[in-house]
Order: sequence, then structure tokens, then C-alpha cells
Amino acid sequence: MPILVTSPSRELHSHNMDMDDKRRKQTKGSDLKSRLQRRSSQSPNTERLSPEEIILWSQSLERLLASKYGMTTFQAFLKSEFSDENIEFWLICEDYKKIKSSFRLSSRTKKIYKTYIEAEAPKEINIDHKTRDLIRRNVKTPTTVCFDEAQRIVYRLMEKDSYPRFLRSNIYRTLLDSASDYIKV
Repeated sequence: MPILVTSPSRELHSHNMDMDDKRRKQTKGSDLKSRLQRRSSQSPNTERLSPEEIILWSQSLERLLASKYGMTTFQAFLKSEFSDENIEFWLICEDYKKIKSSFRLSSRTKKIYKTYIEAEAPKEINIDHKTRDLIRRNVKTPTTVCFDEAQRIVYRLMEKDSYPRFLRSNIYRTLLDSASDYIKV
């Protein structure tokens, strides 16, 4: 029976790669922290993220989504977890409600349905079959509220699942640490 022999140089190379990965993970937080500190020292006329704003994000999902930086950070977090379809759908519904043109409403309805609602859709959201059936009927004569129930369901899912995970994430913890460092100074 053949025996696999690994060369010491291959083992050493593998060990070095593991060490590099560990170093990257350890410095990731400090890199983010230093970038935030540099950003906060920029000119006062530029819009920037305040430590108070970061702290407010922990009060509610609504507060987080109301913040430009909060929304961007939350989206990045969800993308890193491969679960950004919910926030994408929620944002698209917010824009959808503002559509005035019936032609545009009709075409956007079809696109949203095919992308997020339809069974096996590329970015299918997690909704019950009753809601999916209701939307299937609603899209035949589109209105600005035909996705409202699905949007409520998705918001509750994010509020109960994604948002608490975000608050425990390294991304948020690093921002929070940098905010408390900034406040101490």
C-alpha cells in the first residue's frame, strides 16, 4: 500500500498560511478602528459617523436602518453572512411604494416578484405560502401596497434574527469599541 509522504517545506508553507490567516483576523478589527479614527479626524465639514450614532444603533433595528452609515454597515454584515436578500427586499419595497407611474409600477412589480417572491427565485425571501399566494394574486393588478405583508414579515425576521446577530458581531463590536475610545479621549 502506498504511503503519502509530505515534505517539510509543504508543512511549513501550510503553517505559514495558517499564521497569516490568524494575523489577518486579529488585525482586521484594529484596521477598522484606525480607519474610523482617521475618518473622525478629517475636516469638520465632511459628514462622518459619530460615536453617539453607533451607540444609538443598538436601541432598535429602526434606528439602525434610519442611519445612512448604520444601513451600510448592516448591509455589509448581512452580505458577509450571505443573507442580504432580506435587507435588499425591504429597501426595494421602500422605493417601490414611492412609484407614481402605473407602467413603472407594473414592470417593477414583475421584477420584484421574479427576484424575491417566486418559488426558486434567485434571491427568494423566507415567507409563508399564504403570503406568497396573496402576493401572486396582488401582482395581477399591482398597487403600491402589494408587497406590504411580505415586507412586514421580512422586517420581523431581521429584527428577531439578523439584528441581534449584528449587535453581537465583530463588525459592530469593533465600531462600538472605537466609539467608546473616541468618547474617552
